[in-house]
Amino acid sequence: MTDIWQSIKLGRTELANRFAMAPMTRSRAKPDGTPGDLAAEYYAQRAAVGLAISEGTQPSDDGQGYLSTPGIYTDAHVAGWRAVTSAVHAKGGRLFIQLMHVGRVSHPDNTPHHRQPVAPSAISPGSQMFTMKGMLDIPEPRALSIEEIRQTIGDFRLAAHRAIEAGADGVEIHGANGYLVHQFIAPSANVRMDEYGGSIENRARFAIEIARAVAQDIGSERTAIRLSPGVPMNGIDEGADGPDLYRYLIEELDQLNLAYLHLLHVGNEPLLRDIRKLFKRVLVVNRPGRPREQIGSDVKSGLADMEAYGQAILANPDFLKRLKKNAPLNDGDRNTFYAGGATGYVDYPTL
Repeated sequence: MTDIWQSIKLGRTELANRFAMAPMTRSRAKPDGTPGDLAAEYYAQRAAVGLAISEGTQPSDDGQGYLSTPGIYTDAHVAGWRAVTSAVHAKGGRLFIQLMHVGRVSHPDNTPHHRQPVAPSAISPGSQMFTMKGMLDIPEPRALSIEEIRQTIGDFRLAAHRAIEAGADGVEIHGANGYLVHQFIAPSANVRMDEYGGSIENRARFAIEIARAVAQDIGSERTAIRLSPGVPMNGIDEGADGPDLYRYLIEELDQLNLAYLHLLHVGNEPLLRDIRKLFKRVLVVNRPGRPREQIGSDVKSGLADMEAYGQAILANPDFLKRLKKNAPLNDGDRNTFYAGGATGYVDYPTL
């Protein structure tokens, strides 16, 4: 019987345990997208987890949606992330950088070039976004051309290359939560009539092509992807064929020999069991709000190889030590999740 405290091989990387720190936006990067001065300390504090997955990191100017999020496509970005990876490695930890292109979930005021957001189709998510002027309506995006889709895939490839240059152990492609890859999957955001829209195979194509391009550049053993079947964030509706699309997509991804598949799981247990059978490599499951007494249960049952935790690790840099000692956990302060500075970032108390 597998235990969550046991080590595991992730591609070419040996992990000390089967805990993962889920990616969490912290909005503390410098104006040019370089990780902030406290980022190395923040990630190093939490390096005891088997794998730390970074906050969403844009692969291009078009990829940015929120204020003060980091990038990984310039020399300055690489230097900033190298400080982070060095600090994590010095503590014996491992770090994958998550590549996040937000697509239509953006506002021109928040991007370096101040351009209209891009997406599979010219359909707004119908929501607002925080800017320096306060909450503003997200504008209608511009539909990407075929040539621009290929360029965006190239942006992911370059960002992955630069992440490895910065010392990351690998990258996780963000295909979840209503951002660009997820937008191609969902018919509520994708009404294209070309090879990237319509059928299950066409709507899954963008995710597969990005994963393949990244794996070809940095190696499949350093490439991973995160998906969120059934999660309706940012105006997403996957439609009635959503579960079938994921079965097809994951079967195709399995052929790429990726390091891991990371699932944000919200309750479709039959689909999760199917995914477990379809994906032959490491499966990471993140169940938001998982009760403490159920920590390790998915690994123990064989439903997952690793389990990811977000806010609990954000608020408890010594999360693993507290579990071992059965000590109380700090509560996260939502008011400081994105507030900037040290408060709510590197000052949570440890035992």
